[in-house]
Amino acid sequence: MMCADLWRLAEQVGELEVAGVELLHFDLMDAHYVPNMPLGLGMLQSLRPHTTIPFDVHLMVEHNDFFVELLAPIGVQQISVHAESAIHLDRTLSLIRSYGIQAGVALNPATPLDALNYVWEQLDFVLIMTVNPGYAGQKLVPSALRKIADCRNYLQANGLSIPIQVDGNVSFEHIPSMVAAGANCLVGGTSSVFHRDGSIVENVARTRQVIARGLENRS
Repeated sequence: MMCADLWRLAEQVGELEVAGVELLHFDLMDAHYVPNMPLGLGMLQSLRPHTTIPFDVHLMVEHNDFFVELLAPIGVQQISVHAESAIHLDRTLSLIRSYGIQAGVALNPATPLDALNYVWEQLDFVLIMTVNPGYAGQKLVPSALRKIADCRNYLQANGLSIPIQVDGNVSFEHIPSMVAAGANCLVGGTSSVFHRDGSIVENVARTRQVIARGLENRS
């Protein structure tokens, strides 16, 4: 949602509902863990009564538990926290789930998958960052597709059947390869869902078309 036109936010959320999107992804930043702060808690709180689409909140902050406690009363359905910023990762995931919220771990491009080794029991999904976090419109990091495939193999090898969410340059160009590699939850921004050359409804339809191409190539 950081890529939406905030002047027309309510209108665009209505378009996302018509398009049938499954989640609204909110990047909450604190200007410390990442040097940006485009969205605030107040916006989520104001928007929550006006849409039934589930809220998926990606925390890019230093003090995860503080934000989890504030998000729970708003009524969000998913929260992901960065392994790199969580001092007590297991405790934070337990806190998220204690509110009946699905918990995910986000991994920066250079963070190895073994950061997940001892929190399996607390995981509902994994978020693979395919750009370095903080800003929209970045180029895909060179290792991104390999890491998605490695994550898929890692989860299968350990008997885990949970979604792989991908965030960062999820473009019409890259979506087929991301899906073929194992991604099954895509965070669409300026290079797909909010692409300037089409309406939201048109862009979501095009996104589904390129997802289908990726599924055809998934081994």
